[in-house]
Amino acid sequence: MSFARIVATGSALPERVVTNADLEKLVDTSDEWIRSRTGIRERRVAAEGETTGDLAFRAARQALHDAGVKASELDMIVLGTTTPDLIFPATACLIQDWLGANGCAAFDVNAACSGFMYALGIADKFIRAGNAKKVLVVGAETLTRMVDWSERETCVLFGDGAGAVVLEASDEPGVLATCLHADGGYKDLLWNPVGVSAGFKDEKNHGVRINMSGREVFKVAVKTLDSLVGQTLREAGMHEKDVDWLIPHQANLRIIEATAKRLGMSMDRVIVTVDKHANTSSGSVPLALDAAVRSGKVRRGQNLLLEAFGGGFTWASAMVRY
Repeated sequence: MSFARIVATGSALPERVVTNADLEKLVDTSDEWIRSRTGIRERRVAAEGETTGDLAFRAARQALHDAGVKASELDMIVLGTTTPDLIFPATACLIQDWLGANGCAAFDVNAACSGFMYALGIADKFIRAGNAKKVLVVGAETLTRMVDWSERETCVLFGDGAGAVVLEASDEPGVLATCLHADGGYKDLLWNPVGVSAGFKDEKNHGVRINMSGREVFKVAVKTLDSLVGQTLREAGMHEKDVDWLIPHQANLRIIEATAKRLGMSMDRVIVTVDKHANTSSGSVPLALDAAVRSGKVRRGQNLLLEAFGGGFTWASAMVRY
């Protein structure tokens, strides 16, 4: 039986750093207010003309280099994003061409902040089924392009960035379990009310913007992720004590702490990058994974629990032996 094994990671961040102090000049907020509610200190913002595809390409190129895999060897590219460069073609097709991987399957997955986890789950299934041997999985976003910088409840939360992994078929255990879920009944709690078919202006004549009911999202996220952790452990045949690292979606430090408490894990065993990256949606889990690998915290043979929660609502996880 083939497993999908992560052989390398990569990441890319815009150069521009926007601190909480910078946001104090734009809206009625403070560094203390932002940190106490979210844990965020700063975020990266894409430069003029810098796209989701640009960040995805840089992260992918780094991952491929570290894996020692040529782009031409790829059987598939799956990109999780809710901020594609174009309506079509898929941004995965754009980075496929830039990488020189022309001919393999390439497509985007839109599951909001769970996009990378969904993409990882899809890639894992293709490898397990024997339909692919080498797959590039990317999570990338430029969410600041849809932020209303005059709305303090949301403008402080988001940042831009990309992370990538290269998966290979292996006889050694790698991705042990993936769990994917959604419930569209919660749509109105976290959404962007415009689009191609619905129109690019909503009933209040707003353009592209993020609408969020923060307290309600927090409550559902904590409850849902608590259940998800249990399911992931069961499907992987593992217990809480078997998890070496929790690598969660980086949206809010309080949600991360609640998930760690469910696992009985010290925060010393949790990878946290939300303070520097803010919420990069699909980019957050692979960015955190790459940071953990490059810092030397995550080592080969360790068990990693990856999980995310996003608009839709969507939620997803993976148990990975790195």
